[in-house]
Amino acid sequence: MTITEVSKLYDITPDTLRYYERIGLIPKIHRKKNGIRNYTQEDCNWVEFIKCMRNAGLPIETLIDYVTMFQQGDSTIDARKELLTEQRKVLEKKIKDMNETLGRLNHKIELYEKGLMINEKELREKNK
Repeated sequence: MTITEVSKLYDITPDTLRYYERIGLIPKIHRKKNGIRNYTQEDCNWVEFIKCMRNAGLPIETLIDYVTMFQQGDSTIDARKELLTEQRKVLEKKIKDMNETLGRLNHKIELYEKGLMINEKELREKNK
């Protein structure tokens, strides 16, 4: 696949894909004879993984560490698992915090809706 096709498929700009490749977040992409990047399914799997992790809020530096360890082979399995476990804890805390914020927002919205209903009822009674 070309960089344009991958960009559209994963809704990532070509510049972002080039940046991810340049910093080692995704492996070096093989090129056709004419120099055009040729993404394989394995390359796309990396793009999808990185996009998912970035959407979850994982820092680029953490992902670079993960990819570097992955490239070092099986000797880093425990370290990679630990890194992902720590990031899961961070994400779980963010989700908890966001759920608490959502609850507060819902409560505030309910108060506004109740206030609007009371105001409308008062207006109807005055107009009788």
